[in-house]
Amino acid sequence: MTPTRRSLLTATVGATLMPALPRLGRAQAANTIRIGVLNDQSGVYRDISGPYGIECTKQAVQEFGDKGFAVEVISADHQNKPDVGANIARQWYDQGVDLIIDVPTSSVGLAVNNVAREKNKAYINTGSATSDLTGAQCSPNTVHWMYDTYMLAKSTGGAMVKAGGDSWFFITADYAFGHALERDTTNFVRAAGGKVNGSVKYPFPATSDFSSFLVQAQASRAKVIGLANAGADTVNSIKQAAEFGITRRGVKLAALLMFLPDVHAIGLQTAQGLVLTESFYWDLNDRTRAVTERLRPRLRDVKPNMASIANYSCTLHYLKAVADMGVAASKASGVDVVNRMKAMPCDDDAFGPGSIRADGRKLCPSYLFEVKSPAESKAPWDYYKLLQTTPAEEAFRPMNEGGCSLVRS
Repeated sequence: MTPTRRSLLTATVGATLMPALPRLGRAQAANTIRIGVLNDQSGVYRDISGPYGIECTKQAVQEFGDKGFAVEVISADHQNKPDVGANIARQWYDQGVDLIIDVPTSSVGLAVNNVAREKNKAYINTGSATSDLTGAQCSPNTVHWMYDTYMLAKSTGGAMVKAGGDSWFFITADYAFGHALERDTTNFVRAAGGKVNGSVKYPFPATSDFSSFLVQAQASRAKVIGLANAGADTVNSIKQAAEFGITRRGVKLAALLMFLPDVHAIGLQTAQGLVLTESFYWDLNDRTRAVTERLRPRLRDVKPNMASIANYSCTLHYLKAVADMGVAASKASGVDVVNRMKAMPCDDDAFGPGSIRADGRKLCPSYLFEVKSPAESKAPWDYYKLLQTTPAEEAFRPMNEGGCSLVRS
């Protein structure tokens, strides 16, 4: 249904010059929900969500329709800097933003997590991977949507070990996400009887040449090089590994967090045979194909991936909670609206049925894919073949193992 009382505003702003949000009259402000999409719009994670995540958010608002209140969507670039992200979040919340979503880069995601709790505002993280968001740093104001380092380590890392990759070397982005992904994958490797031959941490986001790290990994004689990074860093690592002929010598690459746009950037000739985990694929079923088709006018020749489409999914669920409890109540307390989201079942065309646990973890299946060869691909973006599915209730860390203070034993 075409909305009749809907205001869509996109304000892409720099972190060092963020103008105040447009002032609304008292009555208008009381009946307007403001959603801030905070992500990387100019750096290594831009193509994962960035402008595409903003468009997916707008699509959710459009599909939600007119339920008697207005919705504004604003956006900003946090530049992968925790201080910048926290400052934007604080200003937004102070100026009347009701919900912040997306926020890739785990160090930024954790910083915004603290601000949301301080301000008692709602926060749905779809972009950061650190499992600490539902563990030691869980918050009653926060929902963690879609994926995390535990899920990725269990699916991709576990599959590599089962296939004979029992010795690993990690190339790790030196910040919270990389550390958590290496930690969680190491735990799965060792639990399966494997070993870690070593690791190297590189400066993030200031690294584009991975040659010296790949040489160290090769010298370790590990069977698997675990790439504990994402976005352009993963793309560059895989391309440079191919240039050095590392995979031709029998070494496997484990892309522990990889997205459809990364495969597109690498190309099937180089990416073929890689295994990876996503919780969404546009060609997975009739519902994923349907939402992808509805997004086509906004995304044009780009298919959504699990990061960008998660903004669509979480926005729909949040707005359903707002409609259920009322605008005034949802604006008054971030904890209350998050609790209402937890109490309501989730269901949308991107991820299907799901739920949100007490620790803030949104549950959905995880899918282990293998990248097709050029001969197997029949059309643009036809890149994945499904190897296995992990059900939602098994994909993520058991709630009683995370150390979240919200979980009652």
